[in-house]
Amino acid sequence: MDVIATEEATELIRERGGRLYVRIQRPRCCGSVAYLGTATEPARGREFRSVEVDGFVLAIDARMSRLPDELHVDVSGWRRRRPVAFWDGCAWVV
Repeated sequence: MDVIATEEATELIRERGGRLYVRIQRPRCCGSVAYLGTATEPARGREFRSVEVDGFVLAIDARMSRLPDELHVDVSGWRRRRPVAFWDGCAWVV
């Protein structure tokens, strides 16, 4: 898996402790559709495997059996900036 992070995302993650936690989230409304959830603090009750990437530590949910070819990391929001991740450039996990 290649991790492609913008400079802005790397700086934001460093400011918030230097770790980005990525997990699969499934909204109740949308059946089997899933997307990547991100946080700079670990979710309770989940195990993560850590990988060092350029500028921060990426912690992937251990339950993710399949990984994307590319994980894109960027920043979203203008008032409340937060890191976001995209699976092979897509918002939804296929």
